[in-house]
Amino acid sequence: MRLPWQWLLTITSVASLSQAHASSWNMPVGVTDTSRNIFGLHMTIFWVCVVIGVIVFGVMFYSLFRYRHSKGAKAARFHEHTSVEVLWTAIPILILVGMAVPATATLKNMYDASEADLDIMITGQQWRWRYEYLGEDIAYTSNLSTTREQIRGESERDEHYLLDVDEPLVLPINRKVRFLMTSDDVIHSWWVPEIAVKQDTIPGFINENWVQINEPGIYRGQCAELCGVNHGFMPIVVHAMEEAEFETWLEERKEAAEQEAMGVDREWAIEELMARGEEVYQSICSSCHQGEGQGAPPAFPALAGNEQLINELDWHLDRVINGVSGAAMPAFRNTLNPVEIAAVVTYTRNAWGNETGDTVQPATVAERIAQ
Repeated sequence: MRLPWQWLLTITSVASLSQAHASSWNMPVGVTDTSRNIFGLHMTIFWVCVVIGVIVFGVMFYSLFRYRHSKGAKAARFHEHTSVEVLWTAIPILILVGMAVPATATLKNMYDASEADLDIMITGQQWRWRYEYLGEDIAYTSNLSTTREQIRGESERDEHYLLDVDEPLVLPINRKVRFLMTSDDVIHSWWVPEIAVKQDTIPGFINENWVQINEPGIYRGQCAELCGVNHGFMPIVVHAMEEAEFETWLEERKEAAEQEAMGVDREWAIEELMARGEEVYQSICSSCHQGEGQGAPPAFPALAGNEQLINELDWHLDRVINGVSGAAMPAFRNTLNPVEIAAVVTYTRNAWGNETGDTVQPATVAERIAQ
């Protein structure tokens, strides 16, 4: 039988271990005022519950032990006690009100996205995220950057192999950023624990959230709504940087976008289109149609040796630009730019033995999109 001091030592050891491993046992404190408010609220309510539990179970076990039948205890007979009943009603009400007031204030602050310094549209797509910096003419798609070989364990990978992306969401610190969130296909959920944002993206609706990050760094998250076969391959990476560094990044992205737009009007060689197309295909298309175009029928048809794809260029181009209604194939007219669409169509028409010899120029794609 343990002595009281032994129980105290055990409890103290467990408490110390909990403190040492708080990051793995508990929710993260986070890097925003909102995340810290949520963490503080969480810990306050946790300890309130612990105290209530200790008192209630302490009294219960004491009564069971002190007045057990084997010691000859006799059951008391009594009727109502108004004062006690009022007391055990009033105390829980006060406790609940004490928890509700800060919780309500925190919730009110969480949903106040007014007076933002920057607006970003976040669109969920199977199985990637699209970020559009409203008013800045910057938009790009963020995809899992890990190769299929790494996912299958056939090549070396690090601890973040399912949480690495090719294009992170870049945000400035100390500025309020409003998120407008929707989806192109099914319900997704944009979730990054350390910045305390978890918001469903729903087709046909625009939800609103916001963040103001206090510390620069890399913060990782994941789609938190089961959204299809590749749900587990839909990570989120937020890169928070100093304001001056962010402004430099913004200018570089604008210049890159201008250069990309200029590329629409020039004639591209097939070698250029093939090289660019392979990058786009591996980043955007391979998750469904597989790395070598073998597909995963019937949902994701094979592209290698596909007779209709090989023989019908207009049909092929239309499928990429406008998608297929009621099927898993999305429209890429608003996701990829004309250069990327032209490149990936050219690549898929000439890779894996298709060898049609066709090239699609960005100007042709731009005309089709404008129709």
